Amino acid sequence: MAYPTKNKKVIKFVEETAALTCPDQIVWIDGSEAQLEALRKEACQTGEMIKLNQEKLPGCYYHRTAENDVARVEARTFICCREKENAGPTNYWMDPKEAYKMCYDIARGKMKGRTMYVIPYSMGIVGSDFSKIGIELTDSIYVVLNMAIMTRVGLDCYDVLGEDGDFIKGLHCKCDVDPEKRYIMHFPEDDTIISVNSAYGGNVLLGKKCFALRIASFLGKNEGWMAEHMLILGVTYPDGTKKYLAAAFPSACGKTNLAMLIPPKHYLEQGYKVECVGDDIAWIRVGKDGRLWAVNPENGFFGVAPGTNEKSNPNALAATRKNTIFTNVAINPEDNTVWWEGLTKPAPEPLIDWLGNDWTPASGVKAAHPNSRFTAPAVNCPCLSEAFNSKEGVPLDAIVFGGRRATTTPLVYQSRDWDHGVFVGSIMSSETTAAATGATGVLRHDPMAMKPFCGYHMGDYFAHWIEMGKKVTNPPKIFNVNWFRQDKDGEFIWPGFGDNMRVLDWILKRCAGTVDAEETAIGYVPYAKDIDLEGLDYSRETLESILYVDKARWSAEADEIREFYKQFGDKLPKELSANLETLKENCGK
Repeated sequence: MAYPTKNKKVIKFVEETAALTCPDQIVWIDGSEAQLEALRKEACQTGEMIKLNQEKLPGCYYHRTAENDVARVEARTFICCREKENAGPTNYWMDPKEAYKMCYDIARGKMKGRTMYVIPYSMGIVGSDFSKIGIELTDSIYVVLNMAIMTRVGLDCYDVLGEDGDFIKGLHCKCDVDPEKRYIMHFPEDDTIISVNSAYGGNVLLGKKCFALRIASFLGKNEGWMAEHMLILGVTYPDGTKKYLAAAFPSACGKTNLAMLIPPKHYLEQGYKVECVGDDIAWIRVGKDGRLWAVNPENGFFGVAPGTNEKSNPNALAATRKNTIFTNVAINPEDNTVWWEGLTKPAPEPLIDWLGNDWTPASGVKAAHPNSRFTAPAVNCPCLSEAFNSKEGVPLDAIVFGGRRATTTPLVYQSRDWDHGVFVGSIMSSETTAAATGATGVLRHDPMAMKPFCGYHMGDYFAHWIEMGKKVTNPPKIFNVNWFRQDKDGEFIWPGFGDNMRVLDWILKRCAGTVDAEETAIGYVPYAKDIDLEGLDYSRETLESILYVDKARWSAEADEIREFYKQFGDKLPKELSANLETLKENCGK
């Protein structure tokens, strides 16, 4: 057959995989709308997808995964490097030879009766210095259509590769969607990803967490850049000045809401504007000016649906109104649209729930799965930054870490310097969410929100952060935020959502050196008078209560951090140990 590429490595990868999996046919994806439309039609004919109301939701489709296949499976996600030590204590490890054999045995012949699709895609603008090319082989039309939204799919990727260029190899095979044989395997030393027995986006859209974080973090360590689980947003001031920050939050801690924030009314009236560059992943490099520059390597949003509504995130909701794929939400049979918890109150009834069953509020179960998703093109987002398609990226003024803590951590504080900022990121902890399988509401450490996504030893990852700080002459300032402080009744004390602009405003003023702060045991905390409360029914006393640093609590936290750090052994950078000792000393004063 005639191939759309002359790259011998691509052709070999496709031919060898076809010989292993035995598809009935091979379709080379070119990214054209005509080809994608034909695939949508085919998926609807087979029942893999459902076409939604095209007047209300033009270009939108619905998909259900298997009941046993609804989230990332961290316990079956492996880093397969030759030395176990290099995977570190926070990753599951398997010997590469063993992993290849196991995956190949599982996938052998499993595409019989199916089509294998060859997806050429770029993470980042095709051909930019920031971008990397991947080839994903899959037997799922759902994967093809999602990858066409989430990445830049097209034949121009082959032009970048030429006849001998390297790429990230990705093999996805649905197999039998058997949870006992489900594996998501990363081979960082081989630029390879294999996913078998899953059809859930987080496990099978291999450009996303698998490539853009696990493999890319390893590449970044070796090549001198960073792949981070971070949103990127820009703030435009009334005078036209633009400032950018990147922020890391564990899944379902408000990352997408912050990335698409709409400022309070008086900020808008003054001419402030917040724009989204990315909602999930940042690739960060040192610029010629000695600053850190960031790009969003993705081309769409893979967002959690429940809780997304006109109040919490109108921009995300607007992004889903056309050319979007909804997964595991509920369907309103009356008009063939979608619904999920938190979208409207009350729920329309009856609905068809995510399992395909008739549903009413009396059913006693959720209509949409808690981790149900929308895959929406970034171009749909009303607040998308013009820098979204920049080949150079945006310069970072600030890096923000955040988790979900009911107590202890104040609303916002600033690190003393870069190394202390790395310490602040390394001690992030948050409640677990439905985005990862297992119990919800349990506190877990999630350094830089990268624990599930770091492709190598996390001690070496911390050391890479320390090293990056030495490469920049003008590093961004580092902060920590916590929107989730609770009162004695379990209610959130800070209003959050658009009002988080008030905290971003203080952060950027600190970066510009135009506002003072109080030095505390943990870093610099705002004076309550310096956080804008205009238009908010909120007392200074309440604000002071969530800015208060309780030394006794932080002393106990330091003891807990020391236990957490022990797993990294002699790989823990001395700079982090020193900052832990400083914290303990400060809390003893």
